[in-house]
Amino acid sequence: MAEPLKADRTDEKLDRSLIIEIIRVTEKAAIAAARLRGKLDDIAADKSAIEAMHDELNLVHIDGEIVIGEAKGSTVPKLFVGEAIGTKQGPKCDIALDPLEGTTICAKDLQNAMSVIAIAKPGSLLNAPDVYMEKIAIGPGFDEGIISLEKTPAENLASLAKAKGVAIADLNVCILDRQRHGKLIGEVNKAGASIRLVGDGDLAGVINTTNSYETGIDIYMGSGGAREGVLAACALCCMGGQMQGRLILDTPEKQHQAAAMGIDNLHRIYNLCDMAHGDIMFAATGVTQGNLLSGVRFEPNQIVTNSLVMRSTSKTIREISTRHPLTNNPN
Repeated sequence: MAEPLKADRTDEKLDRSLIIEIIRVTEKAAIAAARLRGKLDDIAADKSAIEAMHDELNLVHIDGEIVIGEAKGSTVPKLFVGEAIGTKQGPKCDIALDPLEGTTICAKDLQNAMSVIAIAKPGSLLNAPDVYMEKIAIGPGFDEGIISLEKTPAENLASLAKAKGVAIADLNVCILDRQRHGKLIGEVNKAGASIRLVGDGDLAGVINTTNSYETGIDIYMGSGGAREGVLAACALCCMGGQMQGRLILDTPEKQHQAAAMGIDNLHRIYNLCDMAHGDIMFAATGVTQGNLLSGVRFEPNQIVTNSLVMRSTSKTIREISTRHPLTNNPN
């Protein structure tokens, strides 16, 4: 089995002032990406968000290390896994980030593109390889164990429907619209649930389960990036909910990559606390319009951003609308 995550001491908490700092980080990245919204150039939008987040994050008073970030071989050699970040004058932190979750969404100006970051005490986040992860997630308010990757889709839907006191036909399942999900989509459809297919952005799909009354999404199923899975786990630690993930290591190369990171159980199912635990701060700023966040709005004299910021220890969730005057420093 992989080496377990190091336990945090309960008295070791992050400085609450970092909440404001990480909001600035996601706001800057979101604004940069939004300038290229609808331009059909996902590479340019991603690059712009990466550079803006990198610059702003280096101004934050932390001694940070990126544990979930860009691949080292990406077109922009910044925010890569293992990179030291911050002023080095503050507390040591592990950082998980995605400057632009939903690059294709942004390029096509579709729903739910966002900029995301999470910070935690060292050893609190799963250092996941750059592979796909099978995932299942629901929001808060349910007994533990009602969903499991060891159950069939129909069994999970029946269990959730019973817990909610509704029929399976009343459930809405979020699934990435990918060819690899053909069997899953067929099983969900046969069980009788509704399906919301999304073209990109499974992180948003997981987060949307935390407020099904507003988003219309009851459960997320399917596979997506493992690193996005860890970011989603960070959000659920703050917002509440249940999640399981299992790495898809279906080639020798992926298995070697996992082994190099200390993962020797190739079939392990990770629960929420295996992927993220302890004192976690999470922030997301909308780039395009979404179910939970509005996109960046450019007005004649100001730029308006909409963000969520939350913390696992206090369970506080704040929605922040920020007006950035164009004539002054937007901070």
